[in-house]
Amino acid sequence: MSSIAASPGISGTALTLRRLYFVRFAFAIVWALVMFTTAANLGPLAITLLVLYPLFDVAAAVIDARASRTTGSPALLHVNVAVSLITAIGVAVACTSGIPAVLRVWGAWAIVAGAVQLIVAVTRRKMGGQWPMIISGAISVLAGASFILGAAAPNPTLMNAAGYAIPGGIFFLISAIRLGRAAKGN
Repeated sequence: MSSIAASPGISGTALTLRRLYFVRFAFAIVWALVMFTTAANLGPLAITLLVLYPLFDVAAAVIDARASRTTGSPALLHVNVAVSLITAIGVAVACTSGIPAVLRVWGAWAIVAGAVQLIVAVTRRKMGGQWPMIISGAISVLAGASFILGAAAPNPTLMNAAGYAIPGGIFFLISAIRLGRAAKGN
Protein backbone atom coordinates (compact mmCIF):
# COMPACT_ATOMS: atom_id res chain seq x y z
CA MET A 1 0.00 0.00 0.00
CA SER A 2 1.17 3.47 -0.78
CA SER A 3 0.87 6.25 1.70
CA ILE A 4 -1.34 9.16 0.83
CA ALA A 5 -0.35 12.73 1.55
CA ALA A 6 -2.67 14.30 4.09
CA SER A 7 -3.48 17.26 1.89
CA PRO A 8 -6.70 19.04 2.87
CA GLY A 9 -7.70 19.19 -0.82
CA ILE A 10 -7.23 15.48 -1.36
CA SER A 11 -8.88 14.41 1.90
CA GLY A 12 -11.86 16.72 1.33
CA THR A 13 -12.29 15.53 -2.24
CA ALA A 14 -11.88 11.91 -1.16
CA LEU A 15 -14.54 12.32 1.54
CA THR A 16 -17.02 13.81 -0.95
CA LEU A 17 -16.24 11.15 -3.54
CA ARG A 18 -16.58 8.42 -0.94
CA ARG A 19 -20.07 9.59 -0.02
CA LEU A 20 -20.98 10.06 -3.67
CA TYR A 21 -19.73 6.59 -4.58
CA PHE A 22 -21.81 4.98 -1.82
CA VAL A 23 -24.89 6.78 -3.18
CA ARG A 24 -24.00 5.76 -6.75
CA PHE A 25 -23.67 2.14 -5.61
CA ALA A 26 -27.11 2.16 -3.98
CA PHE A 27 -28.73 3.90 -6.94
CA ALA A 28 -27.18 1.50 -9.47
CA ILE A 29 -28.31 -1.60 -7.60
CA VAL A 30 -31.87 -0.36 -7.02
CA TRP A 31 -32.09 0.91 -10.62
CA ALA A 32 -30.91 -2.44 -12.00
CA LEU A 33 -33.31 -4.46 -9.86
CA VAL A 34 -36.27 -2.35 -10.95
CA MET A 35 -35.08 -2.32 -14.57
CA PHE A 36 -34.86 -6.13 -14.61
CA THR A 37 -38.59 -6.27 -13.87
CA THR A 38 -39.44 -4.24 -16.96
CA ALA A 39 -36.55 -4.84 -19.38
CA ALA A 40 -38.57 -7.05 -21.73
CA ASN A 41 -40.31 -4.08 -23.36
CA LEU A 42 -40.30 -0.31 -23.59
CA GLY A 43 -43.16 0.50 -21.29
CA PRO A 44 -43.49 3.75 -19.32
CA LEU A 45 -41.46 2.45 -16.37
CA ALA A 46 -38.57 1.26 -18.56
CA ILE A 47 -38.52 4.55 -20.46
CA THR A 48 -38.50 6.52 -17.21
CA LEU A 49 -35.66 4.42 -15.83
CA LEU A 50 -33.65 4.68 -19.04
CA VAL A 51 -33.89 8.47 -19.02
CA LEU A 52 -33.34 8.70 -15.26
CA TYR A 53 -30.01 6.83 -15.27
CA PRO A 54 -28.06 9.36 -17.36
CA LEU A 55 -29.76 12.22 -15.50
CA PHE A 56 -28.53 10.73 -12.23
CA ASP A 57 -25.08 10.58 -13.83
CA VAL A 58 -25.38 14.32 -14.58
CA ALA A 59 -26.09 15.09 -10.93
CA ALA A 60 -23.22 12.86 -9.77
CA ALA A 61 -20.80 14.47 -12.23
CA VAL A 62 -21.80 17.95 -11.04
CA ILE A 63 -21.12 16.98 -7.41
CA ASP A 64 -17.85 15.34 -8.45
CA ALA A 65 -16.76 18.41 -10.44
CA ARG A 66 -17.46 20.73 -7.52
CA ALA A 67 -15.48 18.51 -5.16
CA SER A 68 -12.62 18.16 -7.63
CA ARG A 69 -11.89 21.86 -8.01
CA THR A 70 -9.34 21.69 -5.20
CA THR A 71 -7.43 18.72 -6.62
CA GLY A 72 -7.38 19.42 -10.34
CA SER A 73 -9.34 20.46 -13.35
CA PRO A 74 -12.90 19.15 -13.52
CA ALA A 75 -13.04 19.75 -17.31
CA LEU A 76 -13.65 16.09 -18.17
CA LEU A 77 -16.43 15.94 -15.61
CA HIS A 78 -18.08 18.86 -17.41
CA VAL A 79 -17.79 16.83 -20.62
CA ASN A 80 -19.50 13.96 -18.80
CA VAL A 81 -22.33 16.30 -17.72
CA ALA A 82 -22.90 17.38 -21.33
CA VAL A 83 -22.69 13.84 -22.72
CA SER A 84 -25.09 12.48 -20.10
CA LEU A 85 -27.59 15.29 -20.71
CA ILE A 86 -27.46 14.61 -24.45
CA THR A 87 -27.85 10.90 -23.71
CA ALA A 88 -30.97 11.44 -21.60
CA ILE A 89 -32.54 13.33 -24.48
CA GLY A 90 -31.25 10.80 -27.00
CA VAL A 91 -32.64 7.87 -25.03
CA ALA A 92 -36.03 9.58 -24.74
CA VAL A 93 -36.10 10.07 -28.51
CA ALA A 94 -34.74 6.57 -29.21
CA CYS A 95 -37.51 5.05 -27.09
CA THR A 96 -39.95 6.11 -29.82
CA SER A 97 -38.04 3.93 -32.30
CA GLY A 98 -37.64 0.78 -30.22
CA ILE A 99 -35.13 -1.20 -28.23
CA PRO A 100 -32.41 -1.37 -30.94
CA ALA A 101 -32.27 2.44 -31.11
CA VAL A 102 -32.13 2.67 -27.32
CA LEU A 103 -29.27 0.16 -27.21
CA ARG A 104 -27.31 2.17 -29.77
CA VAL A 105 -27.67 5.40 -27.80
CA TRP A 106 -27.00 3.61 -24.50
CA GLY A 107 -23.94 1.94 -26.01
CA ALA A 108 -22.50 5.19 -27.36
CA TRP A 109 -23.01 6.76 -23.94
CA ALA A 110 -21.36 3.83 -22.17
CA ILE A 111 -18.33 4.15 -24.44
CA VAL A 112 -17.89 7.91 -23.96
CA ALA A 113 -18.75 7.96 -20.24
CA GLY A 114 -16.50 4.95 -19.65
CA ALA A 115 -13.59 6.64 -21.42
CA VAL A 116 -14.11 9.79 -19.34
CA GLN A 117 -14.32 7.75 -16.13
CA LEU A 118 -11.13 5.89 -17.05
CA ILE A 119 -9.18 9.09 -17.77
CA VAL A 120 -10.44 10.88 -14.66
CA ALA A 121 -9.58 7.87 -12.48
CA VAL A 122 -6.08 7.63 -13.94
CA THR A 123 -5.49 11.29 -13.10
CA ARG A 124 -6.69 10.64 -9.53
CA ARG A 125 -4.49 7.61 -8.84
CA LYS A 126 -2.50 9.46 -6.18
CA MET A 127 -5.69 9.98 -4.19
CA GLY A 128 -6.15 6.24 -3.82
CA GLY A 129 -9.20 4.08 -4.39
CA GLN A 130 -9.18 4.65 -8.14
CA TRP A 131 -8.27 1.23 -9.53
CA PRO A 132 -11.89 0.09 -9.36
CA MET A 133 -12.87 3.22 -11.31
CA ILE A 134 -10.15 2.56 -13.90
CA ILE A 135 -11.38 -0.99 -14.38
CA SER A 136 -15.01 0.12 -14.42
CA GLY A 137 -14.30 2.75 -17.08
CA ALA A 138 -12.59 0.18 -19.29
CA ILE A 139 -15.43 -2.30 -18.84
CA SER A 140 -17.94 0.43 -19.68
CA VAL A 141 -16.21 1.06 -23.00
CA LEU A 142 -16.38 -2.65 -23.84
CA ALA A 143 -19.98 -2.95 -22.64
CA GLY A 144 -20.96 0.02 -24.77
CA ALA A 145 -19.58 -1.68 -27.85
CA SER A 146 -21.52 -4.83 -26.95
CA PHE A 147 -24.77 -2.81 -26.62
CA ILE A 148 -24.29 -1.35 -30.09
CA LEU A 149 -23.55 -4.79 -31.54
CA GLY A 150 -26.45 -6.32 -29.59
CA ALA A 151 -28.85 -3.81 -31.13
CA ALA A 152 -28.58 -5.77 -34.40
CA ALA A 153 -29.41 -9.10 -32.77
CA PRO A 154 -32.78 -10.71 -33.33
CA ASN A 155 -35.17 -9.72 -30.51
CA PRO A 156 -32.80 -7.43 -28.58
CA THR A 157 -33.71 -6.73 -24.96
CA LEU A 158 -32.73 -4.25 -22.31
CA MET A 159 -31.55 -6.96 -19.91
CA ASN A 160 -27.88 -6.25 -20.65
CA ALA A 161 -28.45 -2.55 -20.03
CA ALA A 162 -30.01 -3.44 -16.68
CA GLY A 163 -27.13 -5.77 -15.89
CA TYR A 164 -24.60 -3.09 -16.86
CA ALA A 165 -25.44 -1.07 -13.76
CA ILE A 166 -24.61 -3.84 -11.28
CA PRO A 167 -20.85 -4.17 -11.88
CA GLY A 168 -20.58 -0.39 -12.11
CA GLY A 169 -22.31 -0.10 -8.75
CA ILE A 170 -20.03 -2.71 -7.21
CA PHE A 171 -16.97 -0.86 -8.50
CA PHE A 172 -18.31 2.35 -6.93
CA LEU A 173 -18.73 0.49 -3.62
CA ILE A 174 -15.18 -0.90 -3.72
CA SER A 175 -13.77 2.51 -4.57
CA ALA A 176 -15.79 4.16 -1.79
CA ILE A 177 -14.39 1.70 0.73
CA ARG A 178 -10.85 2.22 -0.54
CA LEU A 179 -11.24 6.02 -0.45
CA GLY A 180 -11.81 5.82 3.32
CA ARG A 181 -8.09 6.12 3.98
CA ALA A 182 -7.67 9.18 1.76
CA ALA A 183 -10.79 10.76 3.28
CA LYS A 184 -9.23 10.47 6.74
CA GLY A 185 -6.05 12.13 5.45
CA ASN A 186 -3.82 9.16 6.29
